[in-house]
Amino acid sequence: MSDDPDLCVAPESDEPGLLALSAFVDGELPDAQSRAMARRLASDPRAAGIAAHYRAQRAALRALFADPVAPRHGPCVAWPVRTPWWRRAAFAGGALAAGVALGWLGGALAPRFAPSAALQWVAPAAAQRAFARDADLAYALYAPDARHPVEIAVGRDGAPLAWLSARVGRRIAAPSLREYGFALLGARLLPGAGGPAAQFMYENAAGERLALYVSASAQREAAVRPWRDGGRHTFYWVSERTAYALSGQLDEGRLRTIAADVCGELGGHPQRWR
Repeated sequence: MSDDPDLCVAPESDEPGLLALSAFVDGELPDAQSRAMARRLASDPRAAGIAAHYRAQRAALRALFADPVAPRHGPCVAWPVRTPWWRRAAFAGGALAAGVALGWLGGALAPRFAPSAALQWVAPAAAQRAFARDADLAYALYAPDARHPVEIAVGRDGAPLAWLSARVGRRIAAPSLREYGFALLGARLLPGAGGPAAQFMYENAAGERLALYVSASAQREAAVRPWRDGGRHTFYWVSERTAYALSGQLDEGRLRTIAADVCGELGGHPQRWR
């Protein structure tokens, strides 16, 4: 593998480019290359779409083969040895096509297996970083979209929230940010590293946007952590086995203040991390 972190995503027929993208989704790239790939995906909607299909494929496969009954002796579970990522190059192109179909299947099966059983065996810190990265990429992909930033209108009847809650496997609420001048545009359902995720998009009169990203978590609680990529900031935390991430391109201090209020409104304990 090249040590040059300035990676790029090649056309679908280019196996090395797909190989690097597959390794990124699997968390197998070195840190410098992973950050470079994340920046690439943030500016390349087509490549980000391919990454989303790969994640949907992985989520569907986990749902298909996961044991719905939690094992009694978790530490004794033996996982098969993973094939090195460079040996999977020949399958990268086929995985993209399969990912489209399996993504739909994963969406149908995910409520029965959320949170992902596989995620429970991932180190908590690594799982949180993967969640924050997904939230940041989702914001980078959809916040600039002038025509379709959301797919679901969230009204007063509560039906969309009930639908999203069923898909994510957690009771979801859309907090009000009107105090800060942001109105809710709507939401969308996305594939994530740990299973389905809901993204709520907000916008103010100046056209600035914030996104709240929500997914099920194997952890009960986790204090807030910052994530930054260029001019984008994300604050993420876990409360009552639900992971949250608030992303935006506001001043970091201002976004942190809003995140603290969102945490409190959703039943968390922002005073623990202010």
